[in-house]
Amino acid sequence: MPPTDPTHAPEPVARVERLVKIHRSDTSEVQALRGVDARFAAGVVTALVGPSGSGKSSLLRILALMDTPSAGTVVVAGTDTTSASPAEIRRIRRDVLGIVRQRPTHNLYPQLDVVGHLRQASAQRGLGRRERDAVVAHLLDTVGLAHRRRSRPAQLSGGEQQRLAVATAMVGTPALVLADEPTAELDRESAAAVVELLGAAGRAGAGVVVATHDPAVVAAADVVYTLHHGTLTSETGTATGVTHTVIDDAGRLQLPPEVLARFPSRRATMAIVDDTVVLRPEEPS
Repeated sequence: MPPTDPTHAPEPVARVERLVKIHRSDTSEVQALRGVDARFAAGVVTALVGPSGSGKSSLLRILALMDTPSAGTVVVAGTDTTSASPAEIRRIRRDVLGIVRQRPTHNLYPQLDVVGHLRQASAQRGLGRRERDAVVAHLLDTVGLAHRRRSRPAQLSGGEQQRLAVATAMVGTPALVLADEPTAELDRESAAAVVELLGAAGRAGAGVVVATHDPAVVAAADVVYTLHHGTLTSETGTATGVTHTVIDDAGRLQLPPEVLARFPSRRATMAIVDDTVVLRPEEPS
């Protein structure tokens, strides 16, 4: 896990502060994110978990610069993207981000074979021809697709397609790799291979952020952020098993759903006992 002391923690590869996202239509308004603060460190795999509609995909899309927040700050690789120029946004997308979408075919071009995908990604990253060939050869071995180098997506299994998508995202060693439910449509063996590749990206120094419902992805993560109703309710370090509950700038305590259920009246009594803060459900009158 990254250091917990903010005065000594290095600048994360990405961070969001007071992040709000509101989806509006002619007849309704949905607040997908409600003042989220989160940091994503280099070399750390972070899993975003929570029920459908909790805000995982909204947060991931904003980090991927595929959507803009309604309010708040988004900093990626030291650049405040909420005030960045279009040229700066294009540079970050090209040089910093690697993105893996949920549906394998959404990551790939039907007319390109495996090698063609990796060469195109290398060219987009600005790699020279000699470096490009070396990167392609390395990634083919890394994801186990050397024997499928001339196959197009329709000739690959779902697991092979997603491994190719991860390999394409890893071209040029991006600082931030973002994956949205990357194992959702895969069998267990194929999913395990994708999880290992994302872990390898983290070990290579990338910040990896994965929105997921998959327990295997959660188990492989270094940090787990739990979202509920658009709020970040807790942060858990998988190595330590310690869960930190989030307190926002207004002093509001974000309780995980299983703890919130113990407070049906949404009221609590609070006491300080020695150096411990104790919350108890309100006694019925």
